[in-house]
Amino acid sequence: METSLIKLDKICREANIMLVIARSYGLTGMVRISMKEHTIIESKPDHFFDDLRLHNPWPELIEFSKTIDLSVTDPVIHKHTPYVVILINLAEKWAKEHDGCLPSTRQEKNDFKDLIKAHMLHMDEENYKEALEASFKVSISRGISSDLLQIVNDSASEVDSKSSDFWVLVAALKEFIENEGHGEPPLEGSIPDMTSSTECYVILQKIYQAKAESDCLAMEQRVKNILKRIGRDPDAISKAYVKNFCKNARKITICRYRHIEDEFTSPCLPELQKRLNDEDYSYAVGFYILLRAVDRFAANYNRLPGIFDSGLNEEISRLKLIAVGILSELGLNGPTLSEDLITEMCRFGGAELHPVAAFIGGVASQEVIKLVTKQFVPLRGTFMFNGIDHKSQMLVL
Repeated sequence: METSLIKLDKICREANIMLVIARSYGLTGMVRISMKEHTIIESKPDHFFDDLRLHNPWPELIEFSKTIDLSVTDPVIHKHTPYVVILINLAEKWAKEHDGCLPSTRQEKNDFKDLIKAHMLHMDEENYKEALEASFKVSISRGISSDLLQIVNDSASEVDSKSSDFWVLVAALKEFIENEGHGEPPLEGSIPDMTSSTECYVILQKIYQAKAESDCLAMEQRVKNILKRIGRDPDAISKAYVKNFCKNARKITICRYRHIEDEFTSPCLPELQKRLNDEDYSYAVGFYILLRAVDRFAANYNRLPGIFDSGLNEEISRLKLIAVGILSELGLNGPTLSEDLITEMCRFGGAELHPVAAFIGGVASQEVIKLVTKQFVPLRGTFMFNGIDHKSQMLVL
C-alpha cells in the first residue's frame, strides 16, 4: 500500500486534486491530507480579538469619542457611555501624560486600570467593568501578526497571470498595509455587544462600518490595478470576494503539505524522536510506524499479519523485524516500539471495527467539508487515533 499511496499522491498533486487518506485498522486509525497548498479566508479561529483598533484609532473615531465627556455627573449618561469611547479617551489622556506612549509594562497596565476606576461614579457600572476587562487592548502592538506577515511576504505574493485570486488579494493586502493601512490590515467593521445608549451604539457602529467600507474600496482599487498589471481582466475578482477577504484579512491562513513520499523517506527526525520518547505520544507514533510495517508485511507475505490464529508468535516476530527495519531506515536506531503494541497489531488481524471505522470516517468527512468549503483550518499533519487509550493525536512529520 505504501508504494500505491506514493503513486496516488503524485498523480493527485500533478492534477491539483486534494487527497484525503483515511484508514481504520483494529483499534487504531489515521487521517492525512495531501495537496500542494490550501488557502483559507474564513479560518474562523476559536479565539480572536475584536478588531476595534483601540491601540490605533483613526481620526473619525477619535473625533466622536471627544464629543462624550467622561466627567459628566448624570448617572444615566455616565453608565451608558460605550467602553470603546471610555478607553480611547483615557488612552489619549494617558499618552499625554506619558510622552505619547500607551501603557506597556505590567505596572503601567495596572495604573491604567486604576485610571479607569477613578472615573467610575459607582462600582456597579457595567460599561466601566467592560472597559476594565478590555483595557489590555489599548496596549496591543500596532501592525500585523507574525502569521499574517509571513503570508504577505511569501514568494507567492509576487503575482503573475497564473496566480490564484487568493494570492492577488494577498498582493493587494500587502500594498494596502504599506500605504492606506499605515501598517494595519483593512478594518473588519463590526463591533461586539456592549453597554451603551442606543444612540451612541448606532453612531459607533456607523463609524466602524464607514471605515471598513473605505478600506474595502481602497483594496478593490488595488486589486483592479494588480489584475490589470498582470494581464487579467480588472473585474475578474468580484466585489463580494474582496469584501469577504477584507473582513477576514487578519485571519487568512495557508496550509501546505509535504509529499507522502517525503514524509515516508525523510520525516522530521527531531519531532519523531521526541514523540517516540514522549509517554503521551509513544502509542500514536507506534501505531504510525506499525501501520507502515503492516503494509510491508502484506507486500512480503501477500496477507495481513494475524489473520490466522495459528503461528501468532511467528507473525509478531516478523512484524517486529519489519518495524525495526523502518525505524532503522529513518535513522532511529535507539528507540524501540512497545512489544504489547506489536502484539496488538497482530491480534487485530486486519479487522476494521465498526466504532473505530465510524469515528475515522467522521473525522475524514469533517476535513473534506473544511477543504471543499474553504472554511476552518483542516488537519496540518497525520491524525492518529489510539482506541486503546481513547486518544487522538496529531503528528507533524
